[in-house]
Amino acid sequence: MDDGRQAKWWSRPATGRPGRDEPESRGGGEGDAPSVRPDTPGPTGAAAPANSPAPLDSPAPVAGPGPQEPAPSRPAGPPLHEPDVYSTPPYGGPGPWAPAPPVQRPTPAHGTPVPPQAVPPQAAPLPPQPSPVLPQATPVPPQAAPPAPVPPQTAHPTHVPPQAAHPTHVPPQAAQPSSQWLQYDPWGAPGQPLTQVGPPAGSEPGSRKNRRGGAFAGMLLLALVASGIGGGVGAYVERTGGLTTVELPQASHDNGDRAPESVAGIAASALPSVVTLHVSGTAESGTGTGFVLDGRGHILTNNHVVAPAGSSGDITVTFSSGETAAAELVGKDSGYDLAVVRVKGVSGLKPLPLGNSDNVRVGDPVVAIGAPFDLSNTVTSGIISAKQRPITAGGEKGDGSDISYVDALQTDAPINPGNSGGPLVDTQAHVIGINSAIRAADSGKGTERGGQSGSIGLGFAIPINQGKRVAEELINTGKATHPVIGVTLDMKFTGDGAKVGEKGEDGPAVTKGGPAAKAGIRSGDVITEVQGQRVHSGEELIVKIRAHRPGDRLELRLTRGGEERSVTLTLGSSSGL
Repeated sequence: MDDGRQAKWWSRPATGRPGRDEPESRGGGEGDAPSVRPDTPGPTGAAAPANSPAPLDSPAPVAGPGPQEPAPSRPAGPPLHEPDVYSTPPYGGPGPWAPAPPVQRPTPAHGTPVPPQAVPPQAAPLPPQPSPVLPQATPVPPQAAPPAPVPPQTAHPTHVPPQAAHPTHVPPQAAQPSSQWLQYDPWGAPGQPLTQVGPPAGSEPGSRKNRRGGAFAGMLLLALVASGIGGGVGAYVERTGGLTTVELPQASHDNGDRAPESVAGIAASALPSVVTLHVSGTAESGTGTGFVLDGRGHILTNNHVVAPAGSSGDITVTFSSGETAAAELVGKDSGYDLAVVRVKGVSGLKPLPLGNSDNVRVGDPVVAIGAPFDLSNTVTSGIISAKQRPITAGGEKGDGSDISYVDALQTDAPINPGNSGGPLVDTQAHVIGINSAIRAADSGKGTERGGQSGSIGLGFAIPINQGKRVAEELINTGKATHPVIGVTLDMKFTGDGAKVGEKGEDGPAVTKGGPAAKAGIRSGDVITEVQGQRVHSGEELIVKIRAHRPGDRLELRLTRGGEERSVTLTLGSSSGL
């Protein structure tokens, strides 16, 4: 009879195995249904074959009040699987709510194990039946229970045991699966509803609109970022010429203009007037520098530059533009170490303006231009280190005929062999001196001209005031005049000052009728000052005298017998060599 409990489990009986006549039995127990015999009459009263499946649409037979013949018992076999402690919903039987999942055989509600049923191999699988979806399950009253559905795999309809008062009664809960199994989703997240009635989550019109708006905003932001990155990459590629080409930053090209008083401005103004001289003679050759004096082709340089040419050597002038021209000697003077050459057939010469060396002050910036070691158009800069520095240079011949006496301008602008004869210019690119000599560190013999030692920052230039006078004389007469006082000096005197000798080479030490004799100077007098400048040696007296022009009046101080005297004289003149 119905015990009023809801059926919790569904079992799928297996079909009989082929070739076996005996009915299969399951272990006995209360509520167990015996197996159906092969000769049990069906609904039509005919015995169904043992291996013939019952029609799918035939209802299960209902047991009558009479006794049923018990089926022979059979030892119960082990269950197909371990008991399901989680009370898994019925996967074994088909239902109208879902297609049958893989077979999972649970233990019946009363704990009776269900032995496996044999499936005849020759039984062809039935075609899948569509599972109807019931919109709403209607419970069946207990008095009129519908026939139980027959699983497709069942070979015989399920027989209800005689103990049941209503064998075909199906409780309302078992007639139709409860709503919780309709909503069951084995793959859903725990804690969520098994099924959701109504439209899917997020499908409401407001939510869809919000999603659309968010997607549009995201796409717009992505487009803006992409356009910014693309623009930056494009600008970089345009500036650098490509992603794989390296191009270093560099300042733009300027017009090359410089301030006139800068070194670059001075060099740009003076270089077109500076030339390089190549001199070759029978015995030696050399290189020096000169600069253009006028448009007629006169060029001023040092005497020791053109000396190797002698009377028959060659002199070639190279201009800053690279053009060359032959030159001839106009005049020279070894006492001043100056010479003038002239080029012919050259037009467009730019004379270099001459300054005034008397206006030069110590510390004034200067620029030296020349061809040291035949490196044409070399520019160096420095300052005026000292003025009226008495120097002597030359003396290689031994007879004193090649010694030059210069009241020089001292500069720290680098001057090297090859710079000789080049201009020393001020910030206005005016010539204030002619570079002539350097102090060599390794000679130990004083100032040298034309030596091969390098600069140590001690360079000397002939003041342009003296050079201008000598150059004019050489151009006009071919000779230069030297100012003289008409005395012969004792060059072996070691005391302080310049001592007048006892007698000269051809006569007395004081020339009769000369400037010194007229001023009252006698042999043995020691001259200590010229124009207020102290004199320490005979060379210095010569330098100071030659710094002036013939005819200039000079005031001298001298010592005679321990007494100091002052005399005034007018300089005489002598022809130079």
